[in-house]
Amino acid sequence: MADQAGSSEHSAVCLRLMQLFPRVTRGMRRWQERAAPAPSPLSPRHVAALEQIRSGPLTVGELASRLDLTLPTVSGVLADLDRAGLVERRPDPADRRRTIVQIIPGQATMIGHWLDGAARPLARVLDKLTPGEQEAFLKAMNLLETELHRQDTGS
Repeated sequence: MADQAGSSEHSAVCLRLMQLFPRVTRGMRRWQERAAPAPSPLSPRHVAALEQIRSGPLTVGELASRLDLTLPTVSGVLADLDRAGLVERRPDPADRRRTIVQIIPGQATMIGHWLDGAARPLARVLDKLTPGEQEAFLKAMNLLETELHRQDTGS
């Protein structure tokens, strides 16, 4: 009987989390769109790419690997960011077959402020947690990401 009660509580927590995730995602997306540096809204992939590129130039292949996306998908994301005037692409001088992408220097400060501002709601919530709670939350999210990836890849 105790296992059944625990299972029921577990199911209730899972159901609540499944309700919360889309709401949180929509809320974060709306927050980002209000302050977006481009005329059209940026998708989560655009935001993730800018976050990776903000630390310095990367090859398209490195970016695809970091984002766990295909090269054609990343190329499309970068084309959008290029059209929006946020990034520039150039051939790698060491290997002309590769392309290096970076944030346009004149846009770096604005993009940095926007990315940091987009993270503010999450930062305010994390500030309400103890370091141990933050660590447990991040561990849970990483485990969930791994589990979902495992289901996607069948491994």
